[in-house]
Amino acid sequence: MDWNSTVKGFSAYLSMERSLSPNSVEAYIRDVEKLARYMQKENPGISPENVSLHHLEGFIQYIDKEQHQDERSQARIRSGIRSFYKYLLVEDLCTEDPTELLEGPKLAKKYPDVLSLDEINAMISLIDLSTDSGVRNRAMLETLYACGLRVSELVNLRMSMIYEDFGFVKVIGKNNKERIVPIGQEALKHIRLYVLGVRRPMKVIAKDSEDILFLNLKGKKLSRIMVFLLIKDLAAKAGIHKTVSPHTFRHSFATHLVEGGADLKAVQDMLGHESITTTEIYTHLDIDYLRETLHRYHPRFQIH
Repeated sequence: MDWNSTVKGFSAYLSMERSLSPNSVEAYIRDVEKLARYMQKENPGISPENVSLHHLEGFIQYIDKEQHQDERSQARIRSGIRSFYKYLLVEDLCTEDPTELLEGPKLAKKYPDVLSLDEINAMISLIDLSTDSGVRNRAMLETLYACGLRVSELVNLRMSMIYEDFGFVKVIGKNNKERIVPIGQEALKHIRLYVLGVRRPMKVIAKDSEDILFLNLKGKKLSRIMVFLLIKDLAAKAGIHKTVSPHTFRHSFATHLVEGGADLKAVQDMLGHESITTTEIYTHLDIDYLRETLHRYHPRFQIH
């Protein structure tokens, strides 16, 4: 079993069976190719199935010291190698996993910035509703926060996905997975104002954007960078010194729900996370709230 054919098989596995994005596949393959080049240089003739923990430790030491990779890059490379050997095991191309005892750097958890409700209100209040773009921007930010959308989901949101009578929107997330997310009356009100006052009167709409909800003044779908720049500008005007992006609204949506006592599984479903462990990041943000919940409801939390 040679490295080239194995890496090609791994690439197909990531794309077809794990349905990873092209960028993710490219990152995994790039890291495994680094391992292949190292092995071919330092251990000529060794095939992937014969690599041992000792060999991998040598590679990691080379990556750490010779290529001056930071800890986050080191951790990513280790993750890629582990995925590679899991693939070999699944395909019966090796009998043991040499990465099982491979140690990695302990990374400090980096939690996302979260906006308070007052900060979100301050940003939204700065939008000039006397202009068509302002009416649209208000509807966009209300929707972004009300539904916890990714920016790509926001710019691709279609008019036919808004079920106003039932109070929910249909969202097309990563890997074209659909989910249903409730939407509040405030966001629906501003979507309605935008559609009736700005969207419908537009004289020219691009053929591929006829069902897209949020359009630029030329009748075309908005770019993600346009939404990013809008939010960055509003944050600066509001005097907010955090790192604010469209994703900050998504983090804030989830954090405010968890702080308010929402069920974590429900938050996971609304965010479209495949694993609940991804959603659990939001539980760290209000330990006092969790402690108060135990204090109120757990019969033996306090000694009487």
